[in-house]
Amino acid sequence: MFANYLIGLREGLEASLVVCILIAYLVKTDRRDALKPIWIGIGVAVGISLGFGFALEFGSQELTFKAQEALGGSLSIVAVVLVTWMVFWMRRTARHLKAELHGKLDAALQMGTGALVATAFLAVGREGLETALFVWASVHAANDGTPRPLIGVALGLTTAVVLGWLFYRGALRINLAKFFTWTGGMLVIVAAGVLAYGFHDLQEAEFLPGLANKAFDISTTIPPDSWYGTLLKGIFNFQPDPTVLQVIAWSLYLVPTLALFLSPMRLGGGPAKTPAPVREKVEEA
Repeated sequence: MFANYLIGLREGLEASLVVCILIAYLVKTDRRDALKPIWIGIGVAVGISLGFGFALEFGSQELTFKAQEALGGSLSIVAVVLVTWMVFWMRRTARHLKAELHGKLDAALQMGTGALVATAFLAVGREGLETALFVWASVHAANDGTPRPLIGVALGLTTAVVLGWLFYRGALRINLAKFFTWTGGMLVIVAAGVLAYGFHDLQEAEFLPGLANKAFDISTTIPPDSWYGTLLKGIFNFQPDPTVLQVIAWSLYLVPTLALFLSPMRLGGGPAKTPAPVREKVEEA
C-alpha cells in the first residue's frame, strides 16, 4: 500500500505543480479568460488516464493465463523504463520547468483556445498515463487480492491535490530538490521490485527460462502471509522465493540506477543549484 501511495503522491504532485504554474501565470497576466480551456485540457487528460487504467485492468482479464502473464511482464518492464526516465527527467529539469511551461503557454495564448486545451492536456496527460501504467504494474505485482493498493494510490493522489492547493495559496513551502530526490530514490527501489516481478511473469508465460531455478527460499523465515511479509511485499514487492533471473534483473537495475540517481549532478563543471521552494516558484509565476 505504501508503494502505491508513494506513486500516487509523486506523480500527482508533479501534475499539481504543473497546474499551479499554469493557473498562477494566467491569473498574474490577467488572462482569466483562458482558465476554462486549461481546465478542459486537464479534465480530458484525467479522463483518458483513467480510461487507460480501466482498459489495462479489464482488457487483460479476457486473455488466457499465459497471455496475461506475458502482457503483465512486458508492461511491467515498460512501466519501469518510463518511471526511471521520469525521475531522472524531473531531477534534471525541475529548475527549468516554470520557464518551459510559461513559454508553451505564451505560444498557446497566441494560437487560440484549441492550443490552450492541448497545452494543458499534454502537460498533465503525460503524468496521468505514466501513473496509470506504473500503478497497474505495481498492483499486478502485489497481487494480494485486496483493494489496499488502489486505496494507497487514491490517498497519494488526494494528498498531492491538497498539497498542490496549499502551494498555490502560499500556505506551504517545500524544498523540491530534496522532495524529488527522496521520492525518486524510493521509486527506483519500488521499480526494481516491479521489474523483478515482470521477469517472473515472463517466466510464467514461458517467454523466459529458469522458472524452477530458485535463487533462495526463505518462505519459512518470512512467510508471505505474515504481517511483516505482507509489509515487505507492499513496500518493496518483496518475494521470499525469487528465481535466479529475478535476482539478477533486480540487482543489475537497482544498484547502478540508484547510484547514478543519488550521485551529485553537475552542470557546467560546478554543483547544481538547489531549486527554490515551491511557494516562491508559484508566487513568481
